[in-house]
Amino acid sequence: MSLERKDEHDHKGWMETRDLSKVESVYLMTLMYLDKRLRIVDYLELLEDLYYKVNMQMPKSHTEQYGLDNKFWYWYPLYALGSFSTLAYVVAAVSGALLGFYYAPAATSTNGQATIAYNSITFIMTDLNFGFMLRSLHRWSAQVMVAAVFLHMLRVYFTGAYKEPRELNWLLGIVLISLTMVFGYTGYLLPWDQLAFWAGQIGVEMSLSIPLVGEWVAQLIFGGFTPNPATLQRMYILHVFFLPFIVTALIAIHIGIVWMQGIAEPH
Repeated sequence: MSLERKDEHDHKGWMETRDLSKVESVYLMTLMYLDKRLRIVDYLELLEDLYYKVNMQMPKSHTEQYGLDNKFWYWYPLYALGSFSTLAYVVAAVSGALLGFYYAPAATSTNGQATIAYNSITFIMTDLNFGFMLRSLHRWSAQVMVAAVFLHMLRVYFTGAYKEPRELNWLLGIVLISLTMVFGYTGYLLPWDQLAFWAGQIGVEMSLSIPLVGEWVAQLIFGGFTPNPATLQRMYILHVFFLPFIVTALIAIHIGIVWMQGIAEPH
């Protein structure tokens, strides 16, 4: 009886092994089929490499390496400025996307006085449910982002965090703060009121002051040598389509470099 049970157990184990080998062969054949057409193996290797990098231990900061917790504690709130500016950017992006459902970037006049763009802003502020709160949230988050990015750059400079090997990320931060100012400028022109018109005129004059290519830059960015309906269209395209994708990509790269290099405490 025991021999019969043993034979039955061995037979069962052999069947399971054979079934497993069939599954493995089907898996390998499927993987080979997909790899020839979609390069699956290359992407799996990239995912494996990314997995190990994500789970890699972060390099020690100066505070951890030299035991300076009790000396540099007063710097810590300043190290939240980068995260704070990113959070403000996310809030501005979400609120701006919601505002885009109701904003019309048209500089034509409907009643001989106000433009369609200005009337859409008036509708958001007065008639749309929670519209006043939504636009205020967008405006204040944008202003907080500008202030936070500026203070973040000051902190990086005065703590020496721009030095080797972080000079590339410092240059990337300069590009980001410049794009942040362009973000604010293009958004400032979208209501297309008197303030926006004269702010646009200042931008035109600044473009014309560029040596050699000033007129070309004014034509490209502002659509002429004085603010006009084409100016509003260009500002809207820059503010809604170009800048969000560029800034989001650069922020992701910026944060990725910080993650790889670690955070630099005051030198």
